[in-house]
Amino acid sequence: MGVCSLKCSIKDIFSAAGININGTNPFDIRINDARFYKQVTRDGSLGLGESYIEGCWDCESLDGFFYRLMASDAEDKVKKNWGLIIRSVICNVNNRSRAFQIGERHYDMGNELYQNMLDKRMTYSCGYWETAKNLDEAQEAKMDLICRKLSLQPGDRILDIGCGWGSFVKYASEKYGVKAVGITVSRNQAVFAKEMCAGLPVEIRLQDYRELDEKFDHIVSVGMFEHVGYKNYRTYMETAGKCLEDGGLFLLHTIGESCSKVAFEPWVDKYIFPNSLIPSVRQISAAIEKIFVIEDLHNFGFHYYPTLVSWFNNFNRNWDVLKEHYNDRFYRMWKYYLLSCAGTFRARCLQVWQIVLSKKGVPGGYSHVR
Repeated sequence: MGVCSLKCSIKDIFSAAGININGTNPFDIRINDARFYKQVTRDGSLGLGESYIEGCWDCESLDGFFYRLMASDAEDKVKKNWGLIIRSVICNVNNRSRAFQIGERHYDMGNELYQNMLDKRMTYSCGYWETAKNLDEAQEAKMDLICRKLSLQPGDRILDIGCGWGSFVKYASEKYGVKAVGITVSRNQAVFAKEMCAGLPVEIRLQDYRELDEKFDHIVSVGMFEHVGYKNYRTYMETAGKCLEDGGLFLLHTIGESCSKVAFEPWVDKYIFPNSLIPSVRQISAAIEKIFVIEDLHNFGFHYYPTLVSWFNNFNRNWDVLKEHYNDRFYRMWKYYLLSCAGTFRARCLQVWQIVLSKKGVPGGYSHVR
């Protein structure tokens, strides 16, 4: 396909989304290098992201660009990366031998990055903006929402699968008087979380969820299920069921897809979250059969848009500090990651679900909390 044909093909896709090439709107894109057309036509979303990192194009409002692009279903009109589809179907890329890979490649990139991007408690998941005025308030509101949904009581022993830097177990211990165990596959997170929770009845472990074999009054998992992989959904739920007391509740907080997929998003897989996959309700439902009863499903996916924009604003504002550790290519990659995700959530192509699960149903019914 010639350059003119490539340009026309890409132009048609963008035009359908209301985006102009070299236009004047903040969400229009400016082409700096003609290699952009070949990369996008050949590699789809992977080529779009890589050509941005390489400086082949720019956009004043990346989140606005992706909002329009995703809302128009443009991703269905560009070439997919079949190699990743085949790899994810044939191989279990989330097996035990790879369990710590996501920690090493993403969460261990340097605590200074996340300290200059996240809220004061270091919470790396969607905030709850119902009444919040800023990121700190939104993250505390999310953690309190979880505590209230689980009806935590002083002395309860809880498990946090994928505890990150310890923000939730610290909050729940301080505010609700619980004892907690938090597990993570990130060495940096484990060290930081232990320091954060010093003096509290909180244990932080560097541990894969498949190694768990003990009982807890309640279980919570926030933003970790996306790293489990569809071949392991059932194993994950069986482990949670084994570890939960019969009268306890399990709150699963996860990003969700509106349709079931088994292939990774190629750019995200290569540059941000290796071997990660967003689940669908259907996949989650199949995984919990004969293990859990769904007591509540709460979707507040749009709340991820202000969360991601807040993260980018913090990252951008603190770049003068961060650029001592990261180069300009990293800046473009991280900006693309945060704002492309922001636009996708704004377009409602991705959701955020909090699902409350019980083992045998709550006697008399579960009282919904919002």
